[in-house]
Amino acid sequence: MKIYYDENMPFAREFFAGLGELIPFAGRELTPQIAADADVLLVRSITQVNKALLSENKGLQFVGTATIGVDHIDQAYLSSRNIAFSAAPGCNAISVAEYVLSALVVLAERYLLDLSALTVGIVGAGNTGTRLSEKLDALGINYCLCDPLLEQQGDEREFSSLEQVLNCDVISLHVPLTTTGEYPSHHLLDRDKLARLTDRQILINACRGEVVDNQALLALKQQGHGVKLVWDVWENEPDILQPLIEHTEIATAHIAGYSLEGKARGSEMLYLALCKQLKIKPNLTLEQFLPQAAISYVEIKQHFDEIILNQLVKMVYDVRRDDGIFRQQLNSQGFDMLRKNYPVRREFSAVTVALPEQASSDVPHRLGFNFPR
Repeated sequence: MKIYYDENMPFAREFFAGLGELIPFAGRELTPQIAADADVLLVRSITQVNKALLSENKGLQFVGTATIGVDHIDQAYLSSRNIAFSAAPGCNAISVAEYVLSALVVLAERYLLDLSALTVGIVGAGNTGTRLSEKLDALGINYCLCDPLLEQQGDEREFSSLEQVLNCDVISLHVPLTTTGEYPSHHLLDRDKLARLTDRQILINACRGEVVDNQALLALKQQGHGVKLVWDVWENEPDILQPLIEHTEIATAHIAGYSLEGKARGSEMLYLALCKQLKIKPNLTLEQFLPQAAISYVEIKQHFDEIILNQLVKMVYDVRRDDGIFRQQLNSQGFDMLRKNYPVRREFSAVTVALPEQASSDVPHRLGFNFPR
């Protein structure tokens, strides 16, 4: 069995080596000719899997995407050919939530904001929005959830309208890209909605670039609007609207979900799905492959406060690193190469935090840091 896999899937070789012949490929360079003899095709979000790509393949059995989004997969076409499909929902949700938290910590320090006094509007309450809400709960930060689809499906959480969410101090977008249905997300924030934002607000996009009208946003910023932007995803990647970069507080190359754990969970989930498809008992787990973090143990000997939070979050992941790399190397490296060569980044769970016995707060562990054993 020939297993074609995106070369940027971490631990793919370790997970799939015992299941067939492995052939890596570059995500944007996969052609119908290359994919012609694949029995299994494992991709990431930059590869469009559709009739055109699979036009020369007659024996494909399984397609998997190591991502939470599936807008790059023509599932109807796969179904018409009886090709099994699996995604990795939630694999990098924690990573994206920690990206947002790092951005909030950085901006709170930059503008002397009191994090606990902010209200956060979360648009999209699926895996990623939920993980973010859990971290905000741990910090005692008030938030609103907007997700009309989940609300209609009977989700028992309290939901707010998009209009209410757009009045929050921070607006964080976590929806899939859709163009049809009752609530399409394409240009969810269009010219009119963007114009209603205020100078004091922070707008974070770490889902899909096309959820916001980038041209309208650039025009708004060029007129002097003060809304603060944290921008990880862009329309028309990799050919992004570069003039928008100078108007952002933090700009990165679609890497919010690129923690080592986040990417590797996608590989693990596809391994488990393929084993199920092949009726093979899985015998590998991600824990077997994850290395120890460079700093894996921290002991806190004082009261946990916002200053300690700032230091702890940035010790594990300081989003300013990725912002600096993006601004300095985008033109020389290119958008895709920045993603391909992304430095190793760990999640909070890679670090054990010990608190003093008399500590009255357990914020670090509720945020996802490990307990001492």
